[in-house]
Amino acid sequence: MLKKALVLAALLLPAFFANAHEYSVGDLQIAHPWSQELPPNAPNVAAYFVIHNNGKSADRLLSVDSPIAGKAELHEHVKNGDLLKMQQVQSVEIPAGADATFAPMAHHVMLMELKDRSLLQDGKRFALTLHFEKAGNVTVEIAVQKTAPPESRVQAHAH
Repeated sequence: MLKKALVLAALLLPAFFANAHEYSVGDLQIAHPWSQELPPNAPNVAAYFVIHNNGKSADRLLSVDSPIAGKAELHEHVKNGDLLKMQQVQSVEIPAGADATFAPMAHHVMLMELKDRSLLQDGKRFALTLHFEKAGNVTVEIAVQKTAPPESRVQAHAH
């Protein structure tokens, strides 16, 4: 039984690492950029990731862009009474020694005026460039997935 479990773990390990991808720029690490597969009639798509700041001072995500979209914006969800609404933000702070989480129902990147919908299918990837105030620019690959990764399904705090 133990032997079968070890063989199964060895077979699944490459798949885990294929989906887990990280990028670095300056003191920042961007972990597992992803997007959910786009339904055929959806006009926009969101992208998610976690930014960890290993530095001793805060940085700020100023903007994003992608070759698959005519327009890309930073958004957040805010509670207004009993309603939760989405709104654009000008930038997102990444505190020193902390994380900024971009996830469903939290901060996220909204991609609009989509140009290449073929890249928004499960298993595909597309480029997204993040522009930081101090660390500079980094281009990451967004992994398109049929379902959200387990760690993103419950987000207690946006950052």
